[in-house]
Formats: sequence, C-alpha cells, structure tokens
Amino acid sequence: MSNNYTHIDTEFDREHIWHPYTSMLNPLPNYPVTHAEGTRIYLQSGEALIDGMASWWSALHGYNHPQLNEALQSQSNNMSHVMFGGITHAPAVELCKKLVAMTPKALDKVFLADGGSVSVEVAIKMAVQYWYSQGHKQKHKLMTPQKGYHGDTFAAMSVCDPVNSMHSMYRGFLPEQIFVPPPRSRFHERFDAEEAHTLEQYFAKHHHEVAAFIIEPIVQNAGGMNFYHPDYLKTVRQLCDRYEILLICDEIATGFGRTGTLFAVEHADITPDIMCVGKALTGGYMTLAATLTTSHVARGICEGEAGVLMHGPTFMGNPLACAVANKSLELLLDNNWQGQINDIHHWLGALERCRELAAVVDVRRLGAIGVVELNSAVDVAKIQQFFVSQGVWIRPFGKLIYLMPPFVSSKSDIQRLATAIYDAIAQGHY
Repeated sequence: MSNNYTHIDTEFDREHIWHPYTSMLNPLPNYPVTHAEGTRIYLQSGEALIDGMASWWSALHGYNHPQLNEALQSQSNNMSHVMFGGITHAPAVELCKKLVAMTPKALDKVFLADGGSVSVEVAIKMAVQYWYSQGHKQKHKLMTPQKGYHGDTFAAMSVCDPVNSMHSMYRGFLPEQIFVPPPRSRFHERFDAEEAHTLEQYFAKHHHEVAAFIIEPIVQNAGGMNFYHPDYLKTVRQLCDRYEILLICDEIATGFGRTGTLFAVEHADITPDIMCVGKALTGGYMTLAATLTTSHVARGICEGEAGVLMHGPTFMGNPLACAVANKSLELLLDNNWQGQINDIHHWLGALERCRELAAVVDVRRLGAIGVVELNSAVDVAKIQQFFVSQGVWIRPFGKLIYLMPPFVSSKSDIQRLATAIYDAIAQGHY
C-alpha cells in the first residue's frame, strides 16, 4: 500500500469514520483534500478553495508555511515527544516564556494542555481546587452566561448554553451550574447599566457556592457570534473581586489577534485570574493549548491538602507542538498582525451589502471576524456544495454564515468569500 496518500477512499470514510457533529446514518458530505498551500485548500477532484475558516480559526499563517514546516521538521530530528513528568525541554520553556510575556502581566504560571477543551477542564480544576485548598469546599460551582461555548468534554460542556447548545441532551448528567443572562449590549453601542444590576443579583445570591465565573471575552463564538460590550466584561471583573469569585476567560477562539487586540480581554482592560488559549497557538499545525494563572491562585492551590494541581496529560508539553507554537508566535509578532487584522476588518465590509437581502437579519464585524445572520438555519450540505462550486471553503452553523480567514488572506480572497456568501443567499442556495 502506498504511503504518499495520493488517493482518498471516500466510500470507506462515509461508512466507517465519524466526523464532527455528523450522523453515521445520513452523514454530511466530506470533501477529500489532498494538500493545502497558503490560503488554498486543494481537493482530490482538482478544485482549489479559498479558505474562509482558517481550519476552525487556527491556521493564522495559512498552510504549508516554510518556517513552520522547518520548525516541525527540525524538532522531530531531536525528539518528537518525551513525558513532561520529571522532565523539561527548551521548546516548552521558550513557549511559556513567550506566553507569560504576551499575556496580561499577572498571568505568570502556565499549564500546557492537549487542546482547548482540556485547557478549560484544567481551568475549572484550578478554580475548584483553589477554594478547596483555602478551606471553602462549598465553592465548587461555576457561573457563566447563557449562549456560551467552552468545548465538548464534560466539565466544559456543563458551562455551555444549557438549552440551545449541542450538549443540552446531557442535562441531568452534567454538573448543575449557574447561568446568568447572556450579554445584550453590543460592542459598538451603549452599555445598558441594567445588565450590571442583573449580574450583581446573581453574584449576591450565589457567591458562597461559586468558585469561578467563566466567559468568552467580547465574543460568544459558537453560541451565536455575539459581539458584546467591553463594559459587561469590566463589570464581571469588578463583581468577581467584590464577591470573591475567580474569573476564567476562555480566549481559545479570540486569542492571538482575532478580535483586533492581541487578547480580547484587552478591549476591557482587565486581567482574569485564569485564562485559556489554544486554536491559533500553533498556527493550525498541532493540537496544543495552555491554561495560565496568577501566582496568587497557583500558591493557593499548592498550599492545600493535595499540594499539587491534580492534572497531567500524557502529551503535555509535546516538543513538536511547542516548537511549532514558538515559531508561530514569532511570525505573529513579526508579521504586523495588527495591520493584517485592520486590513481584513476593512475588507470584510464587503459583507455589508448582504443587508439588502430579505433573509438577512444582521451583518456584523469585529477584528478579523465577519458574520451574516439569517432568519432561519441553513442547510449545511446544500450551501457548502454551492460554496465549493464557487471555489471557497466556508462552513456555516445554525443561522450564521461567518468568516474567520487566515491573517495572510488577500483583499481578493476576502472579496471572493464575501461574494460567495451574498450569492448563496440571493440565489437561495441555503
């Protein structure tokens, strides 16, 4: 059997391989990809597709990047993996140095995790163990806004939207958490002070049992692409301080420039007690995430009965992933990421003409995120077939057709993506 993967057995794939959020009885179509280069994804059938998703928001620098390739190959010649228990290595140390330097100042302790959901699990463990170690064993619940999304593992699922999320069927089995109303005041509009009053009522009622408030800063992503007002996040920070609750900010989707600041918490000028990063960390090359916290929280955890944080993934601190993450973060800082984001934000203005279409409820932009919200859910298979016919790769969900393109996308890339979205709606291909 050839090992150069020149042919993809799509029939076997359809019958035996379970893809994300896809039925095995009536699976969504999967388009066989042979390779990717820059901002293009190449199909086995010969089409070249402009990528509007950055591979679920991770491939900031595009595909097959020579410097990222070299970092990966060079590290593989030294060691691909070594256990992180009792051992350390330069790629992990250098990566943690970079993360401490680029994140808010107080976040100076780093736990490396396998992926985003695991980093959220670690953050939740940190918060619960902190209060347990401080003698407040009753503080073991999480508080979070409705319409949030934090991942597919069990503790992470428990803080996703309890009604409309993909995880509502697990209600009764998941831990019971405390949900507050979702942020309503939009990013570019006036903040409604009534939201602060409502939030405080929840804090006053539940603070004795709540270990942490967890939130996606500024953008609720899979929960509806809600761009909310920075003052909401500022209010949460103030209430966490007042009522002795830790603040966890999930920057897995928003981190590393996507919203127009390096981290979305900067829009509100706040520092969380715990912060999760992932997705774009390795430029889309390897699975890796990190949970950062303060010396205060780390000390509080380690003063307790266990004396350690009770978590340790097998592939924690994987050298290959750390090496490529180091190079990806160097590229991010060297490539004028702010200029790239500003350009993409401007070019995403091409989506505005979708407002003229009767099916469109809203069009919104923030940083390098563009969203067209419809009045009904799309038929994913139908609209994706149209997008592929137009030479673009866009994967909507629910009522949302959105773009989170690689930072290296060109103006013509963004214009073609926006035109395909307009045409899909205008011509009824959804």
